[in-house]
Amino acid sequence: MNNIISRQIEDSIAVKQAILANPQFIKDIRRAAEMIVRAYRAGHKTLLAGNGGSAADAQHIAGEFVSRFYFDRPGLPSIALTTDTSILTAIGNDYGYENLFARQVQAQGSEGDVFIGISTSGNSANILRALQECRKHRIHTIGLTGSADGKMRELCDITLAVPSLETPRIQEVHSMVGHVLCGIVEEELFGEKK
Repeated sequence: MNNIISRQIEDSIAVKQAILANPQFIKDIRRAAEMIVRAYRAGHKTLLAGNGGSAADAQHIAGEFVSRFYFDRPGLPSIALTTDTSILTAIGNDYGYENLFARQVQAQGSEGDVFIGISTSGNSANILRALQECRKHRIHTIGLTGSADGKMRELCDITLAVPSLETPRIQEVHSMVGHVLCGIVEEELFGEKK
């Protein structure tokens, strides 16, 4: 059992070390943070979506924007498209699960907003449809995914592809990236007020 525990921790560290050694990944996190900061400064919002553990990540990041991260400051408009069971079941029933997020992007999104789509495989049909809908409405897009050759990359303005094929390792990094983005956004927008 100790070997399993140690191996899991070592694997997690190895993926993060690979990211730390990748200047392009670091640059892309910065670009994503700058995109979100610009959107908030212009009065726009973030929309987030994912399935399963990625749905929880979407809700987590939205919660940090709306409430607070490191310090008290005004809330930032952010909507996790994974939370309203009436909306989710209505769309799933009437339009199919693959349209779950695209329909909400069409209804809730506006030009200049930022959509953060999370899919460890990069191939979640409902995330891909949401990204296509974003293009129609000139909504900026950030994709959080893994190293599998998923279709998200061609639909996102910025793609943060974790260098792993293991879902747990990818999700751990997605959570870390969400925290980094929240920290930068909060500091850039409100740092002088803390």
